[in-house]
Amino acid sequence: MNKCTAFIEQHAQALADDAFEGDQRGELTARTIQVLLDSGGFRLLLAKELGGEEAHPVDFVDWVIAAGAEQPSAGWVAGVVGVHPWEISFMDPRVQAEIYGSDPNTLVASPYAPMGRARPVDGGYLFSGDWPYSTGTDYCEWVILGGMVELSGAEGNLAPDVRHFVLPRNDYEIVDDSWNVMGLKGTGSKNVRMQDVFVPDYRVYEAQKVTEGIYAAQWRPDNPLYAMMFGIMFSAAIAAGTLGIAKGALRAQQSYMMDRVSVVGSVAKTDPAYLSALAVAEADLDASVLQLRHMLAELYDHTSAGNAITPAQRLHFRRNQVRATDRVFQSFTPLVRLSGSAGIQEASGLERWWRDLQTSITHIANVQDMAYISWGIHNFGGEIPPTAFY
Repeated sequence: MNKCTAFIEQHAQALADDAFEGDQRGELTARTIQVLLDSGGFRLLLAKELGGEEAHPVDFVDWVIAAGAEQPSAGWVAGVVGVHPWEISFMDPRVQAEIYGSDPNTLVASPYAPMGRARPVDGGYLFSGDWPYSTGTDYCEWVILGGMVELSGAEGNLAPDVRHFVLPRNDYEIVDDSWNVMGLKGTGSKNVRMQDVFVPDYRVYEAQKVTEGIYAAQWRPDNPLYAMMFGIMFSAAIAAGTLGIAKGALRAQQSYMMDRVSVVGSVAKTDPAYLSALAVAEADLDASVLQLRHMLAELYDHTSAGNAITPAQRLHFRRNQVRATDRVFQSFTPLVRLSGSAGIQEASGLERWWRDLQTSITHIANVQDMAYISWGIHNFGGEIPPTAFY
């Protein structure tokens, strides 16, 4: 077990105790974010020269799962915010100095959806937009936002020029009361917005060059961690957050079953149907965690040997990763039904886990069809659609 995961386990009770308050507040509590910071997990994927660990990707996944198993929103923030240092580590050194120069624990939010519009001006761009789902944004001092550069004239017929724009906290507004959802309430994934904010060239990155590993090869050549590819690392972070929730949900389910007696007198802990459903869910969770860890370790061995990850490997990872998260989601459904009407009571301790798990599975990195179809098209020699996320 790595030291960051061990720290989370040592402070598990604090995370668990703050879960309900975080949901009520619509953001993590100050104590929760401090536990995550003190664990050192946000520095796991950050380059060593910037104050990070440059750790094995499996160490990062283990840390996220451990946090999510105690408090779903904490694990989700750990995964989403914690993966950003990986990308920043192969950005321009000027950006790295601005973000981490005085504090390697500086937190950076997103989202990457290209909701913004950028107009080229001398030295950079004027950037405007309104983005939902900026996870953990209240505790972040910077943000990475997706946007498209405005084209004109003959350029208007070209493919959209999607880029990542990096901005400090003073340049954008967090929209209060914009995170009203059924699950993962404590993530505080609020909207952010701005109008005609100047972003210098060195803080703007072509999305395709990020996803294809071009910047990583330029700024971190021969480094196995940064050769792991954006679609793999970001999806792994989301998968880890999802699996952490499932782990905590199954623990809550088992606790509930200890005393559960149905209206017809069926005792849950001796009910064959209930016991079988629990065993299947536990086995599927173990299989999914092992599969995610194994795939990351295998790919990291591949890049450590000096090899580039191929599109086929990326698609293979995404196929298996979405199957891993959906497997645990589907196996939990019978347990929800068997829990009866008592299970939907807030006092049961189950309904919040179920809502959070349902919410996590809707993330684009967990959507099955896109990953399955892209893999299938590739498998039969077709051209991968531009909408594929891998």
